[in-house]
Amino acid sequence: MSGSVSGIGKGIAKVEVSLKWDPSPMGQPAIDLDLVAGVYRHADPHGTPAYVVHFDSRSPDGTITLSRDSRDGKGFGWDEVMTLELDRLAEEFGRVVVGAVIQQSNGERAFSQVPQARYRVAEGYTALAEDDFAAVPGARAATLAEFVREGGRWRFRPAVRGFDDAERFPQTMGAASDT
Repeated sequence: MSGSVSGIGKGIAKVEVSLKWDPSPMGQPAIDLDLVAGVYRHADPHGTPAYVVHFDSRSPDGTITLSRDSRDGKGFGWDEVMTLELDRLAEEFGRVVVGAVIQQSNGERAFSQVPQARYRVAEGYTALAEDDFAAVPGARAATLAEFVREGGRWRFRPAVRGFDDAERFPQTMGAASDT
């Protein structure tokens, strides 16, 4: 399911992006997926991110937080959870891209090799998008959502796009797509 918030509303204020997956089979190396968010200035919406938030960093203003971080998928419910308070972002920022990356420290893995991997983008109780990674089976990283400030309001755009280079993903995830 995917959608966009529109109409007479105030736009999106606060969202939660979540990941879940099943643990590796017994005797296999752990699978570690991580959420990554890139924040872009209006002046350079597809260039270098102003800052990146992921498992060992945080946003300088506290607007993007990682509240749950799993290294093996052995949790109940959603294993990784990132909260974005878009309504608190400074006016200079006009775009936020959120994605998932597979840590490659235990060998090269693609999303097709991560059992039951799923993501969800939600505003409160409303799921804006929820799906698996079937659209990007050979990718090692993928963008999941894009939030764009238009006319002072934040809008959601589904943005599932796969990447092969998990290491460089945080620097390249916001590049303009070829499609």
